[in-house]
Amino acid sequence: MSAEWLWVGIGFLGQALFSARFIVQWLASERAKRSVMPVAFWFFSLGGGATLLAYALYRQDPVFIVGQATGLLIYMRNLTLIRKERRQQPNDDEESDA
Repeated sequence: MSAEWLWVGIGFLGQALFSARFIVQWLASERAKRSVMPVAFWFFSLGGGATLLAYALYRQDPVFIVGQATGLLIYMRNLTLIRKERRQQPNDDEESDA
């Protein structure tokens, strides 16, 4: 297998991970009977975006690089906000009991 085919495989893997986030979101929404954004959506976004960024760097495509790098910042920020919210929830419950 040549390096070129390996990178094409990496590109397809990244695209598959990135696309899987929509399936995860759709299934979670169907289960909840309302539109929801599960945490897994952001992890698939991060994994797919990082893999696609690696592929874009290999291809030296500045448009693709900027797009994926920007997306990674947004995905990481959303995961940070979710983690912060989850850390605060037990404190909120304790305050409401007082």
